[in-house]
Amino acid sequence: MKHLERTVEQARRLCRARGVRLTPQRETVLRLVYGSARPLSAYEILDRMPATSRRPAPPTVYRALDFLLEQGLIHRLESLHAFIACHHPDQPHNGQFLICTGCGRVDELCEGHIDQSLQEAVDASGFRTQRPIVELLGTCVSCRNNAD
Repeated sequence: MKHLERTVEQARRLCRARGVRLTPQRETVLRLVYGSARPLSAYEILDRMPATSRRPAPPTVYRALDFLLEQGLIHRLESLHAFIACHHPDQPHNGQFLICTGCGRVDELCEGHIDQSLQEAVDASGFRTQRPIVELLGTCVSCRNNAD
């Protein structure tokens, strides 16, 4: 739990430094994503929102997710339609993910040379990316070992 608190405090500091506001609603969504052992869909996040006098509407959660994505605090896994914590929110980077189709584990890579190589190929083709995300689907070591 200490790690979660340190991570949320880091997010608060980054938001203050950027002149944006981490509202209580946004922080709640951030805590849910960071506290999860696996990627969460928007509706899973909505279902896990704390019970209050009024349940938040889906657009509220989507707005919070959009803010967290813009600030680089979370990533969207396109193939899973789910969200995962960013492990390097203070360093602008594109997402590179290893996604295990067996257990659902996701590992984030932060390899600058992959970003650079992809950007060079994109530039050479004249293509313009919107969200340069690399997702590799496969089987993690644990699942492979359990299959043996």
